[in-house]
Amino acid sequence: MANWFKDPLSKKPNKHHLSKLYFLSFITLLCSISYFFGLWHNSPTTVSISRNYAAAVTATECPHPNSTSPSSTHTTTNLDFSAHHYQPDPPPTAARDVHVPPCNASLSEYTPCEDVQRSLGFPRENLMYRERHCPAANELLRCRIPAPFGYRVPFRWPESRDSVWYANVPHKELTIEKKNQNWVRFEGERLRFPGGGTMFPRGASAYIDDIGELINLQDGSIRTALDTGCGVASWGAYLLSRDILAVSFAPRDTHEAQVQFALERGVPALIGVIASIRLPYPSRAFDMAHCSRCLIPWGQNDGIYLTEVDRVLRPGGYWILSGPPINWQSHWKGWERTRESLKDEQDGIEKVAKSLCWKKLVQKDDLAIWQKPTNHIHCKITRKVFKNRPFCEKQEPDTAWYTKMDTCLTPLPEVNDIRDVSGGKLSNWPERLTSIPPRISSGSLKGITAEMFKENTQLWKKRVAYYKAVDYQLAERGRYRNLLDMNSYLGGFAAALVDDPVWVMNMVPVEAEINTLGVIYERGLIGTYQNWCEAMSTYPRTYDFIHGDSVFSLYQNRCSMEDILLEMDRILRPQGSVILRDDVDVLLKVKRFADAMQWDTRIADHEKGPHQREKILLAVKQYWTAPSTDQSPQRKL
Repeated sequence: MANWFKDPLSKKPNKHHLSKLYFLSFITLLCSISYFFGLWHNSPTTVSISRNYAAAVTATECPHPNSTSPSSTHTTTNLDFSAHHYQPDPPPTAARDVHVPPCNASLSEYTPCEDVQRSLGFPRENLMYRERHCPAANELLRCRIPAPFGYRVPFRWPESRDSVWYANVPHKELTIEKKNQNWVRFEGERLRFPGGGTMFPRGASAYIDDIGELINLQDGSIRTALDTGCGVASWGAYLLSRDILAVSFAPRDTHEAQVQFALERGVPALIGVIASIRLPYPSRAFDMAHCSRCLIPWGQNDGIYLTEVDRVLRPGGYWILSGPPINWQSHWKGWERTRESLKDEQDGIEKVAKSLCWKKLVQKDDLAIWQKPTNHIHCKITRKVFKNRPFCEKQEPDTAWYTKMDTCLTPLPEVNDIRDVSGGKLSNWPERLTSIPPRISSGSLKGITAEMFKENTQLWKKRVAYYKAVDYQLAERGRYRNLLDMNSYLGGFAAALVDDPVWVMNMVPVEAEINTLGVIYERGLIGTYQNWCEAMSTYPRTYDFIHGDSVFSLYQNRCSMEDILLEMDRILRPQGSVILRDDVDVLLKVKRFADAMQWDTRIADHEKGPHQREKILLAVKQYWTAPSTDQSPQRKL
């Protein structure tokens, strides 16, 4: 056991311990030599240090890993960080370029939902075949509707009221058929509209003067009007100078291009017919409705057509009728009808009007005027006795998109006193534009308050001012006439343009969360309902300018964005403009397809600045037309 320990006091060295220390030192020396040899072997070639300091710094800078500059004197081993695996480019046939070709020239007046050939497959009873019948998804055209060869920018208002370019609406049928009634005349390159009509041979202005002698057209109590079977809409055209805004409608091709003429003149109009479905307007919309020889059988079918007029007339509104059978005692020979048939027709109309509780105000010469009651207190009392036309039950009066008409009487909102106006009394124009609409002040529109209405009005004043700052064509007074707002909400966009020489067709999508079209009419503006997954009831090249607020966000996952844009292209005039506001991601998709339609597009910042996700897309449709007939015809698509 004594050999296991060394005496700590002994000075004699331990040979075994020394040999172990020498071995460790030798190993350490070999490792150091190996390390320095490897470091020397992998170091860059020494660069001579110049006496010039700048040169020395340049010589010792680290070169770019991929540098091939001949001035470099380094012999380094460069690290390569570039990718060495690539997805091959798709072949040309698989490229995703969007191409939207032009349609055949024969489709220059194509109206998808009022196509004449398609309509022939529907019942002729009660003119149902003339109603909207839209193509199925697999029938939609994926091409751009051309303008006719020689198309020109329309005359500016008010010159356009009296003249349009013949090349824009190349139809002479009415110049022959209505030659003696002064509807329209062909004069060289122009079509002229003298303002005549079947029942107003002295002109529309004199005819309106005759109406003005019977009811007050000057105090602003009458602002919105409906013209059924409008012809070329001269009645509505001449009302505009009196601050009365009329919506005119007529079926497609009763007379060739009549609604198209109206729109080309700069007068509000839609393709439409009163048949089996409701007119696309809310209840209590119009201050006045008019029929001048419109050939609608008002007394037939249990008075269903006049009952629909009652629905859209506001309390206290007027219905004006001229033409058969009014004053039949003087005109029956010229109308080539018997006295008995004309008398029976007038008796039928009088009976229907009485069942609606209308009061006949006056019949003078060729004019007859009835007035709707301001409330239904008295009407409900008489129903208990006569029961000749029941009130509608469980029916939404403002719903009017493919909604079937009925012969029941649409009830007016309840009132407490027989002197009250159902739904609330409207202010006279122009105060009506900014007054709180009765539908809002009464609380009947859930979620919309008077304060929200005021804020919305101010908001759109600021937005339209910004639009004019970024779109010089909108700012140019008179550059545009026919405007369309695709998603109008409370009509703020149109209200902000009220002092410009324009009119705005305010569209309320049927998919909108709240039906606000009644508010728009209570402001003294006009509009209609629309599902933008379908075509609009209008001709190509109707509008000079189209505005849309969040339209494509609203229709995401409902229908194709491309189909909506193609419809916009169809109804927009060559060199017409578009302003869309929406989320930036949505607008980038819209821009890509709009570019494929050969629109000139750009995206601008929101009026509050670049940090808003909502942006504004501005676009102009390029001028292009169908080729001349002496050129090679376009390929049918």
